[in-house]
Amino acid sequence: MRSKEGGVSETQGALLGLEDETSELEHHQGTLNADDREMLGRYFAARHADSTVRAYRSDWAIFTAWCATRDLASLPASAETISAFLASEAESGRRISTLHRRVAAIRLAHRLCGHEPKTDSELVRGTLKGIARTHGSAPRQKAPALSDQLRTMVDSLDCTRLQGLRDRAILTLGFAGAFRRSELAALRIEDLEEVAGGFRVHVRRSKTDAEGLGQVVPVIRGRDYCPVRAVQDWLRTAGIREGHVYRRLYRGDRVGEAPLSAHSIAAVVKRCAEAVGLDPAEYAGHSLRSGFMTSAALSKASLFKMMEVSRHKDPKTVMIYVRRSAEFEDHAGDGLL
Repeated sequence: MRSKEGGVSETQGALLGLEDETSELEHHQGTLNADDREMLGRYFAARHADSTVRAYRSDWAIFTAWCATRDLASLPASAETISAFLASEAESGRRISTLHRRVAAIRLAHRLCGHEPKTDSELVRGTLKGIARTHGSAPRQKAPALSDQLRTMVDSLDCTRLQGLRDRAILTLGFAGAFRRSELAALRIEDLEEVAGGFRVHVRRSKTDAEGLGQVVPVIRGRDYCPVRAVQDWLRTAGIREGHVYRRLYRGDRVGEAPLSAHSIAAVVKRCAEAVGLDPAEYAGHSLRSGFMTSAALSKASLFKMMEVSRHKDPKTVMIYVRRSAEFEDHAGDGLL
């Protein structure tokens, strides 16, 4: 819906698909040539991660579609409209975390178009609080793939085929380095530095390193389920010498140029979990990361050594895994009943 007061420039609008709106800032940008505009647009869009931009675009599209079915203005939207939308989404089973992201997208769209968003109004905030109290706000965490489970999942693979070799390399390296699925999807050959102890994996950008300063993750060699050997076997057999490590496969075991997406990494974990009798709905890409952390805590690994691999900045976050792994040890109720 077009803003009555002016919309958003092409530079800003690319974020949420608002390019057709007119901008009240255009008179300031009218002297820019096409190359300057393109350069500005690239850097402005880079303020958010690609995954965040995709999510915001989806959220905004869902909100505008909901408004259209009720003949309500989406831009600018009233506090009542936003609150009613959130209530409708909650009734449809959306999680509170999803609703908060929807609100962020609506806020961003309004600010890009020069409108003061009503997302911080008492009505909107109160509606979110009421939804959280009614439906709960605890995040639904995926089950960790513990070391024993991971070995079983690897054993289920047919490593005479390229898919089996690739998936073994995903599972073992993802677990051993406590990697996020997006980090595995972005991994390139030049990011793998082999040393005597294993791999020094260079992570160019991650969730906790949005500015791209870079992080290095030490991945130790293993015995029967060595992640270094698994990755090397996959790369050698697949004939990959440069570019992305994890690739799509086509009929006839043909290796593509396109990298696997983060979603595809999660799908590999789900498929392997199902193959060994686990509920695939309970497992996803994060299961490798949480599986390493939980398994390391169970083996009494040092808190700071765990953080060295996982790159958590706050020890309190890592302590969640430590406490969970030892919650029944020396229990205060031991022997009372």
